[in-house]
Amino acid sequence: MKLDSKIPKGKLEDKWRNYQVNSQLINPANKKKLSIIVVGSGLSGAGAASTLAELGYDVKCFCYQDSARRAHSVAAQGGINAAKNYQHDGDSVYRMFYDTLKGGDYRSREANTYRLAELSAPLIDHFVQQGVPFAREYGGTLVNRSFGGVQVQRTFYARGQTGQQLLLAAYSQLYKMVRAKKVEMFPRSEMLDLVVIDGKAKGIIVRDLVNGDLKRFAADAVVLATGGYSRVFRLSTLAIGCNGSAIWKAHKKGALFAAPSFTQIHPTALPQSSETQSKLTLMSESLRNDGRIWVPKQKRDTRRANEIPEDERDYYLERRYPSFGNLAPRDIASRAAKERIDAGFGVGKLKNAVYLDFKFAIERFGLKTIKDRYGNLFTMYKKITGVDAYKEPMKISPAAHFSMGGLWVDYELMTTIQGLYAIGECNFSDHGANRLGANSLLQASIDGYFILPNTINNYLASEIQTDHPNTDHPKFEKAEKETKKHIERILAINGTKTVDHFHRNLGKIMWQECAMSRNKLGLERAIEQIKEIKNQFWSDVKITGHEKEMNTELEKALRLADFIELSILMCTDALQREESCGAHFREEFQTEDGEALRKDNEYSYVSAWQYDNGSFKLHKETLEFEFVKPSVRNYK
Repeated sequence: MKLDSKIPKGKLEDKWRNYQVNSQLINPANKKKLSIIVVGSGLSGAGAASTLAELGYDVKCFCYQDSARRAHSVAAQGGINAAKNYQHDGDSVYRMFYDTLKGGDYRSREANTYRLAELSAPLIDHFVQQGVPFAREYGGTLVNRSFGGVQVQRTFYARGQTGQQLLLAAYSQLYKMVRAKKVEMFPRSEMLDLVVIDGKAKGIIVRDLVNGDLKRFAADAVVLATGGYSRVFRLSTLAIGCNGSAIWKAHKKGALFAAPSFTQIHPTALPQSSETQSKLTLMSESLRNDGRIWVPKQKRDTRRANEIPEDERDYYLERRYPSFGNLAPRDIASRAAKERIDAGFGVGKLKNAVYLDFKFAIERFGLKTIKDRYGNLFTMYKKITGVDAYKEPMKISPAAHFSMGGLWVDYELMTTIQGLYAIGECNFSDHGANRLGANSLLQASIDGYFILPNTINNYLASEIQTDHPNTDHPKFEKAEKETKKHIERILAINGTKTVDHFHRNLGKIMWQECAMSRNKLGLERAIEQIKEIKNQFWSDVKITGHEKEMNTELEKALRLADFIELSILMCTDALQREESCGAHFREEFQTEDGEALRKDNEYSYVSAWQYDNGSFKLHKETLEFEFVKPSVRNYK
């Protein structure tokens, strides 16, 4: 299989413009004849659905939540990056492109990464026009703050609830189109399979989560905007409902899965407090902009944080990475925290956390300024922990968060299945091996609002003359029967163990062997252990209730079945990449001072995996760096 990334010719700064000039257009009257399915209603899904509807396409939008407003985009709190250089601190589109490419350890395409930076400035204007209440200076100018991995201030924010405010704006645009009858919305509906006819995506099979009915929906193109898959670790910052089933079903129908082992561990979450805990709470990375991270210099110190003198505190990020300090990139900050915790310097009840201290920021800027910047985050922290973080340090810990891997897409965001697009976090395209903070909201929004509506025309222009899909087609009937059989099989097991039991075991293995650090022996052991979990799951899982009702246990079981298979691919991908880069840290490949050791001569490619009846075949997209020479990623 030859992977054609469709990168336009020309100078880096001209590629997107050249693409648009040469792309096909569709007559507005013909757009009304074309239908598009959008699965997901977060920033990428809502942005795509509303914009495509504005352009004149017939759009159907699906989400498993009871409202599009509950999409997980709300959880990205800290901000959204854009190269506007409001602070006059040397920022530019090129510098943002370079920071993103370097932050991802040179494992993403130059052209995609530059386009992300290029479109960032007009996106902020777009959101301002939609009414997003970004923080402003006294004179009215939008204000910026810093995020990890950069030395400029380019992050726009709305206190600590940026994702929520952006999603409300996208939701408003989406429901404007719903009211105009240009978008048909299907909440509480979950995609369970993709329908491919003659090599083209032509529809989906959906389960109504209220009554359990299976339904068929046909369209001329299908867009997946279903977010990331880090719930494979079970304990993560993602909402419990987040899953990778839609992209996994697409993968099994022929869409290549790229860089599945590139999953990000966020350094700023609340630590796990018990075995029965179901998820972890994310504290925004924006807190690292003013907070200082430290641990006691004494192992297993039992004193309260405020009782530990200044000279007995180890500000380890400032010590190890003086140029970036507490704003070191996420992968580096998380591994540094893990190293201190594993060495016996962790704090808290389970000794699994580090301190994030705002004492000095409050002394410097004043309590009112810190409350204005992060007030809702401090309120959330006190509500969960009972601790007033204005008076004593927060306790934070690394947690599974973002997935840089996802379905392989070309420059147009199309997968290896014709007519199937993946946008936002469910594709692999922009972040390489590590995502810089505040680039998540950016990519999701740009993919949905700006890129997909300009690229999908190239495919749909040729579909006008073809027969439009019909749900009576045998492929729809076959897909529905297979889905029904899959559900009946899982219900018929009637074993003795809950879904959570198996997910908890899977999560422990993945966290231990395929999270912040990996090694050959551990990955090989993990694959065998996961295969055993798969066997046990399919012989001993217990699902209460039946399929013709609202059944959350069945929902969890169907998603876990996909997670189990995905986790094997994640470990397989990590095993074949014998280097360290970004979030993929192989213990066998590190420098003398414990930093990642990249092997550009052997692994400068995107690993794209093809599903083959339970096994996986590797395809490689070579990464060519025409404008930037990869260098050692140094934040010291």
